[in-house]
Amino acid sequence: MNYEQCLRYLEKIQNLGIKFGLDNVRTILSSFNNPHNTYRSLLVAGTNGKGSVCAMLTRILTLHNFRAGLFTSPHLVRVEERIRIGKRPIPARSFSRILTALRERIEDLIASKKLLSPPTYFELLTCLALLYFEEQKVDMAVLEVGMGGRFDATNVVEPTASVIATISEEHQKFLGERLSQIAFEKAGIVKDGIPVVCGVERGEAYETIKKRAEQLRAPFHGVFAREGCFHVQKTGKGYSFIYREDGEAYHFSPSLRGEHQGRNAAIAIVAAEQLSKRWRRLERKKIIEGIEKTEWDGRLEMLSNNPLVILDGAHNEEGARALKKYAEDFLPSPLVLVFAVMRDKKIAKIADILFPLAEKIILTCFPYFRAAKPEDIRDAVQSFKNRMILEPDVKKALDLALKSAGSRGCVLVAGSLFLVGEIKKFQIQNVLSRESR
Repeated sequence: MNYEQCLRYLEKIQNLGIKFGLDNVRTILSSFNNPHNTYRSLLVAGTNGKGSVCAMLTRILTLHNFRAGLFTSPHLVRVEERIRIGKRPIPARSFSRILTALRERIEDLIASKKLLSPPTYFELLTCLALLYFEEQKVDMAVLEVGMGGRFDATNVVEPTASVIATISEEHQKFLGERLSQIAFEKAGIVKDGIPVVCGVERGEAYETIKKRAEQLRAPFHGVFAREGCFHVQKTGKGYSFIYREDGEAYHFSPSLRGEHQGRNAAIAIVAAEQLSKRWRRLERKKIIEGIEKTEWDGRLEMLSNNPLVILDGAHNEEGARALKKYAEDFLPSPLVLVFAVMRDKKIAKIADILFPLAEKIILTCFPYFRAAKPEDIRDAVQSFKNRMILEPDVKKALDLALKSAGSRGCVLVAGSLFLVGEIKKFQIQNVLSRESR
C-alpha cells in the first residue's frame, strides 16, 4: 500500500471501535517472532500526564546517547507522530511498508483461524510501533498505555519499570465508576517483581495500586508519599521546583508549562532513577537537562506570542483544573476561549472550570465521529450562554477569537487534543503557503 492507501485502511479499521484484550496483539507479534522481546521497555499508564512523562523520559534517554523509541497517542496532525525514535517520527515510507506487511499477515492469520477477529486501530498501531522499534534496534521503548492498562495492547511487554502517573475519573463506561476500580485497571501493568513508580496522591487509588504491587512483590515507589518531598515556587515566567529523593535534591524548571508539569517531571525523575538502578546508569545532570529541554506539542503550547495563542488538550476535569491554574497565574485579559470536546466527556463539569476564565467563549467542532456539536455544548452549559458564540468551522472560530482578543489579549484553545490538532494543521498550512510565495 502507498501512504494514502494506508490512511484509508486505518480509517476503515478505526470504525471497529474499542476492544479490550491481549490475544490479538500476542498472536500478531508471535507471528513476527515477538519483536518486543528484543529490547527493553518502559510502560507509562495513568489518566493525565502520561504523554508528558513519556516525552521527558525519552529526552533523558536520548541525552545519554541511548536509542529511545517512543509510542504515544493520540496524534495531533499526522499518525506517524505516534511512533518516534527520539523526536523523529517514523518516516512515511517505513510506516507504509510495515503497515502493508502487517495487513498481509493479519489476513493470513484470519484465513487460518489463528486470529478470530481483526485488530483495532490501537492494536494495529501498537504492533507497528513494536516492529519498527525492533527494526531500528532501540535500546529502550517508552510506551504510553492507552485506555486502562490491564487489557491494553501495550501490556504485552515485560517492562523494566511500570509507571502510573495520575488517576482520575475518565472512561468510566469501560474502566468502572469508582477511582479504586479505575486504579485497578491501570495497575494491570504492574508485573511480578518489577518496580512500580506511582505518581498518584494518597487515597483509594493510591492504596489500590500499592496493594497490587505488594501482591506481586513489585517494589513500590510512591513519588509524593513522603511529606515535604515536592516544593513549588512561582517565578516571573513560570514555576521552579525542588524534588527530594533518597537524600538528593533535584532543582528544575521544566520546559513544559504549568505547575502540573513539575509533578510530571518528579515522576520522570523517579522512573529514571529506577532505570539507572536496574538497567544503565543515568546521570543526575542529564536527567534534569532532559526535563528542561523536553518538547511536547499541544500541552500549554504557545502557538504565537503576538497575538498570544495557547493550545492545551485539557479534555477532563483534572486537565481543566491544571489549565485554569496556569491561566490565572500567567495569561492576560481579555481571554477568549475556543472550545470543543468529545460528546462522551463530562462537558458541564469541564465547562464549570474553564468557562469562568473567558470573557468570550467560541464553541466549535472538529471532524471526528465522537465530537460534540457546538449546540450540544451550549445546551449542557446554559449558565454561560451570554458569553457564547457558536461557530462550527474551526478556522473561522480561531479567526473570530483572534479579532475578539485583540493585540493585548489571549486566545486559549482547549477541550480536546483533536481540536489542538486541527488548529496546528492551519499553522502548517500557513507556513507552507508563505514558503510557496
